[in-house]
Amino acid sequence: MSPLLDDPDIIGYVTAVLTLYLGLPETPLHAATQDRKLARKLHERGVALSVVESALLLASLRRLFRPADLPALSPIRSLAHFEPVIEELPANPAPESYVQYLRLKLQQMAESKPNRKQQTATEWCLTGKCGRCSENYVFR
Repeated sequence: MSPLLDDPDIIGYVTAVLTLYLGLPETPLHAATQDRKLARKLHERGVALSVVESALLLASLRRLFRPADLPALSPIRSLAHFEPVIEELPANPAPESYVQYLRLKLQQMAESKPNRKQQTATEWCLTGKCGRCSENYVFR
């Protein structure tokens, strides 16, 4: 096994990026291999975790606050969806106070709207599509 695969800094960074990504609304339930590879690549390029978080929050909120009269966007299927914003931010970093504001806006939106990710997973699971459920299994 490569020593890089065991590096706690890389593991911590990748875990943090994927946790931030999967915690956003409208993202998949699980990270794909490509998501892990991209998170590693961001680490190798020296992209600060704060930049990644800012980009994920900003792009997610841009998407969520999009005018309702515009056509629906396709689902987010990978971390690569956020890559253009991750590339954009190092040249124009967001101040910490703005990142705190973005966190607050996302939290407020999450509290005011139903959790589509949890709803989708619950519907999928309770219909038996996951193949693991019994009738009295409750998705959490």
